[in-house]
Amino acid sequence: MTLTPRLDDERRVSAATLRAPALVGAAGLGEAVLLHLHDPHDSGSYGYCPFLQLTGKPCPGCGGLRAVNDLTRGDFIGAASSNVLAVALVAGLAVAWLLWFARRLRGKVDGMVTLSTNMGFVLIGVLVVFGILRNTPWGSWLAP
Repeated sequence: MTLTPRLDDERRVSAATLRAPALVGAAGLGEAVLLHLHDPHDSGSYGYCPFLQLTGKPCPGCGGLRAVNDLTRGDFIGAASSNVLAVALVAGLAVAWLLWFARRLRGKVDGMVTLSTNMGFVLIGVLVVFGILRNTPWGSWLAP
């Protein structure tokens, strides 16, 4: 008598494998729906940026909520004018999530994104340069 896995067991394994990507995708979709329904273009609707309140200058994240709201409405130009870095981040995270989901479908159990130390420093550097550039005359077109 040989033991063969039942189809139900295989489905449970794939459901367990896809649980993390499904939860992350649902959370991201939920946040996008919230931003679509509750417009961040109204001043103070989500609070105020502490950096902006203290310095009068926008931080690298300022305009990010408005950018996602504009993306949910299909206004890519408006999103880029609110925060081009947030638009790039949303696009990058969407691609990373799709690749993660595809890897999980093939049975590879790993995390969504793995960053090396050097890549982490590069991303921090991009944030710092973007934050400085959007507050100078040369990069004033990046300000929200």
